[in-house]
Amino acid sequence: MLSFDAQNYPYPSHRNVVFARQGMVATSQPLAAQAGLQVLQAGGNAIDAAVATAAALTVLEPSANGIGGDAFALVWHGGKLHGLNASGPAAAASTLESMRQLGHTSMPKYGPLPVTVPGTPAAWAALAQRFGRLPLTKSMAAAIAYARDGFAVSPSVAYAWQQATQLFRTNLTETHFRSWFDTFAPERAPNAGEVWRSAAHANTLQSIAEDGAASFYRGQLAERIAAFVQGAGGHLSTADLAAYQVDWVDPISVNYRGFDVWEIPPSGHGLVALIALNLLKGFDFSERDAVLTYHRQIEAMKLAFADGLAHIADPQHMRVSVADLLSQAYADERRKLIGETARLPLPGTPSRGGTVYLSTADAEGNMVSLIQSNYMGFGSGMVVPGTGIALHNRGNNFSLDATHPNCIAPGKRPYHTIIPGFLTHAGLPVGPFGVMGGFMQPQGHVQMVMNTVDFHLNPQAALDAPRWEWESGQLVNIEHSTPEHLFRGLAARGHNVNWQNNRLAFGRGQIIWRDQAGVLCGGTEPRTDGAVVGW
Repeated sequence: MLSFDAQNYPYPSHRNVVFARQGMVATSQPLAAQAGLQVLQAGGNAIDAAVATAAALTVLEPSANGIGGDAFALVWHGGKLHGLNASGPAAAASTLESMRQLGHTSMPKYGPLPVTVPGTPAAWAALAQRFGRLPLTKSMAAAIAYARDGFAVSPSVAYAWQQATQLFRTNLTETHFRSWFDTFAPERAPNAGEVWRSAAHANTLQSIAEDGAASFYRGQLAERIAAFVQGAGGHLSTADLAAYQVDWVDPISVNYRGFDVWEIPPSGHGLVALIALNLLKGFDFSERDAVLTYHRQIEAMKLAFADGLAHIADPQHMRVSVADLLSQAYADERRKLIGETARLPLPGTPSRGGTVYLSTADAEGNMVSLIQSNYMGFGSGMVVPGTGIALHNRGNNFSLDATHPNCIAPGKRPYHTIIPGFLTHAGLPVGPFGVMGGFMQPQGHVQMVMNTVDFHLNPQAALDAPRWEWESGQLVNIEHSTPEHLFRGLAARGHNVNWQNNRLAFGRGQIIWRDQAGVLCGGTEPRTDGAVVGW
């Protein structure tokens, strides 16, 4: 099992790890973590706590997720890991031809066209029905109360909210964006500590809790969503919403130095993290803060992304299998491309034979790794009037290249960036982990796994450690807390290294590990308002 020193914090930290036995919740907003803990203490299990936390986050951190987004989960229950893909497909009328007729050569970021079917409400209902112990009316009660009665906005959320408002005031001028401003910034975005409430959001959450999201997909809410999107020139219809179903999937994994690292299969890009780890396990790493360590991690990630961006799509449209991309023979061949200096990798050709984050755990052994997102902050900028439903812009990740497996098509899921992670050892759960943040996510997963397995850092220290993010080409962003010798050493190896001051640019992670005695140990993100609570 894992080995780490709970007294050792080699990187600046404001927290110690948290230990507990009966249950634990870790997420990016303290009130949301407490909402999940309250459900555990009221007799719910880790799945109920995950739903409670997720629903609360749509209220408490609307700058990163919402009712109109997507969700994925990995659930350890009954001695087995289960995968939930609650991402939504493109509308039946969303075709390559329709996009080209509107003059688009790439998918737009904002407005009605990148709106795909939201999967988040269906995820909550599916989790509660299959594994939960409490009705949604109980697990979602705190979220509903915060929306109706109000809450004091936390610092990082206030910052992101203000940034989004400034961006939207500059770029979103058409009348169908008016409801976003009416809902989230009628005069301005709230400051930290100011109280914000949304009765419309509370009413929608109450409806989802009472009927298990039936109205959202086949009732009055569905009619309002479709009418609003189509009235703005989009494609989403009541038939698209009514046809939606979540997918229970078999998680995929690689073994990394005796630990199995698990991800949701495509169309999510957890596969990118696994490809990178499959490459990195061929090297020995004795020191974390060494130039060669960073260099090899970055080069492996570039190779993994080259393959991921070329091949990942809705599974029915992928031309290369997951098994082929994760084969040892392919990893051994690709690893030869990692040399002494930075290079620009191209996708390979394997032999054919293819956001907010939270972690929960309970005393019974159940554990959940869940992530949900509107994609780019508040998403599409479209809020269904009178509902609080901010619609995501996940369709922006579709390609408009007819030859690409990720090209937009009716009923097709796009390449997806949100990925929950899970770690097991010898068939037993170690626990959930995740790092939210777009294309940073697989990079954060690789760094968390290596911080844990290779460098034996406790969960909090693993999250405190400076991070890097490969952006494109030879460009690598590193946090300002990174030692200067690493900056200079990477530059000498051909990397275009950029100091990055924005703490939120490097993702926001959470970790909960369980030891053989059943004791839970959690860490939370120091770059945001994170909290890990237990009992």
